[in-house]
Amino acid sequence: MSGTGAAGAPSRASGSSFYTAMRILPRAQREAMFEIYSFCRLVDDIADSSAPYAERRLGLAQWRKDIDALYAGHPPAELRALAQAACDFSLRKEDFLAVIDGMEMDAAKDIRAPDWATLDLYCDRVASAVGRLSVRVFGMAEQDGIALAHGLGRALQLTNILRDIDEDAGIGRLYLPQEELRKAGIVSADPQAVLSSAALGQVCDAVAARALNHFQEADTIMARNPRRAVKAPRIMEEVYRIMLQGMMARGWAPPRTRVSVSGLRLSWIAVQYAII
Repeated sequence: MSGTGAAGAPSRASGSSFYTAMRILPRAQREAMFEIYSFCRLVDDIADSSAPYAERRLGLAQWRKDIDALYAGHPPAELRALAQAACDFSLRKEDFLAVIDGMEMDAAKDIRAPDWATLDLYCDRVASAVGRLSVRVFGMAEQDGIALAHGLGRALQLTNILRDIDEDAGIGRLYLPQEELRKAGIVSADPQAVLSSAALGQVCDAVAARALNHFQEADTIMARNPRRAVKAPRIMEEVYRIMLQGMMARGWAPPRTRVSVSGLRLSWIAVQYAII
């Protein structure tokens, strides 16, 4: 395992909605968030690599040992900044391990048409666990922070799944839930067969509806919290909601042009929530 630390994180995140949201934070919070981002990117790179499954699992197992060492008080040299962030913001070991658990779901085999319960568990591990780390950095109260991580994390991850369906199919993955495929009369779990089905839109609409419900949950929580504590998640929410609405307006039939948010619009959203 090798780490880039926060020094490499901003360059990898530059131009993204994450970078836009985090750069408005005070320095200590911003640097902690880039440490979390760096950790997530590194374990994600292992899960998404073309290495054999056994090799990927070994890489993630090493990360477990490194997180154990970090919380035992003797982190690897490349994780000292992450250890400092964990100390400064009381980040929980179990949330880091949950992220690794989520990556192991990808590293064990290619996910294809999971049931809703499995998909929800996956979203909790790869997204909401990151949210649980993040809300501690943002300074949110415990109960509302966990609730926001639950709803917003799932909203963002479901939006990612819809945005990346073609890219995921290209590497043999299909995160669309089997219950919705069956409702639409799609019996195959083969990614390319599903994406070529005329009923694909029904499935994607169901996933989009659940994402919108999670966005609404997040709205309710953020509305009752201090503005300073929810500036960054509000920016992330706004960007991803725009993407989701853009995909819904575009439709799900091929060719599915990629929906994104321009740099200018990202900057305006940042100004809107950071200053106005």
